[in-house]
Amino acid sequence: MKGRANGRAILDRYEASLRGLARKDRLRSLSGRSGADFASNDYLGLARSKRMREAVAAALAAGTPVGATGSRLLRGNDPEHEALEAKAACFFGAERALFFGGGYVANFAVLTTLPQKGDLIVLDELIHASAHEGARAGRADMAEAAHNDAAAVEDAIRTWRVKGGAGRPWIVAESLYSMDGDRAPLAELIAVADRQDAFLFVDEAHATGVHGPDGRGLAHDLEGRDNVVVLHTCGKALGASGALVTAPAVLCDYLVNRCRPFIYATAPSPLMAVAAATAIDIVAQEPERRERLARLVGLAGKGAEDLGLPASGSQILPIIVGDNRRAMALAEALQARGFDVRGIRPPTVPEGTARLRISLTLDVGEADVSALFDALAEEWDRTQ
Repeated sequence: MKGRANGRAILDRYEASLRGLARKDRLRSLSGRSGADFASNDYLGLARSKRMREAVAAALAAGTPVGATGSRLLRGNDPEHEALEAKAACFFGAERALFFGGGYVANFAVLTTLPQKGDLIVLDELIHASAHEGARAGRADMAEAAHNDAAAVEDAIRTWRVKGGAGRPWIVAESLYSMDGDRAPLAELIAVADRQDAFLFVDEAHATGVHGPDGRGLAHDLEGRDNVVVLHTCGKALGASGALVTAPAVLCDYLVNRCRPFIYATAPSPLMAVAAATAIDIVAQEPERRERLARLVGLAGKGAEDLGLPASGSQILPIIVGDNRRAMALAEALQARGFDVRGIRPPTVPEGTARLRISLTLDVGEADVSALFDALAEEWDRTQ
């Protein structure tokens, strides 16, 4: 009994931390899928598409293994990985592409490997947590810049240089921000990169497949430049999993040789490479999917404006509530009415900006969007 009591005491600080989260209305728990999908990132409805299922089934029937069984540098380099990388480089207009297990690890991998000791990483303050983690774990200096403020980025670089910084700056931004649905000023950021002899690293996680010509992303006209690296996740609009880093060939070769998250990780499943390659084909060949999604975006934007709330102009529509408890109450009320809408609280978003994150996907139709905003109008008043 004494040993068990001591064992529980070991857990006290973790339980205290969880109680603290609960007091702030920040305690999280897992919940399953239920109701109309306004929460996932399956923007083009590919995760359950017939063509994707058939491609994976055909690969299995042809003998493609379920698992890679090792690192890409050992026995885990399958033809399916190389075929996906070649297709992605061609589609996105880059010299090379490298396939990682997910967007988080790809962000972390790039930012702990390519920026060198003595370099500077300048992050947009609202960029993905994985970019912050990678920058903190790497060897370069780090600074944050105000959201979507290219002048603040350049000021950070100049300040660093005045203090003796002599390396290479790395400017890091999302092309379409995951919690606000707004776009980065990429034209201004690449101009800063050119003036300051810097690299620009663009995370296209929420733009790949949805935005740009043929769904090639918002950084489509920057791909192929020597000072541009781009990340395309495969687990959102592409409906699979994993992530592709597109970059000059020498940088991809450097990652293969120096990137510990690539070298020492079991490679992604070759079946996921098949799925992602098929998704790229669908994106290129079925523009009607983006057209249907654009109609949903317009309908949802009008619904938000009818409530006196701003439209984002993208498939990510934040409904800013402010108070943590009210945001979660609204989400629960909408879920009870058959709409899978999730509440997002700090620290995922800044203090005082708890929100509903409405995600528009082809897993719902126009009638579902209209019904959601009718329900939201009723619950908005009820939770005041």
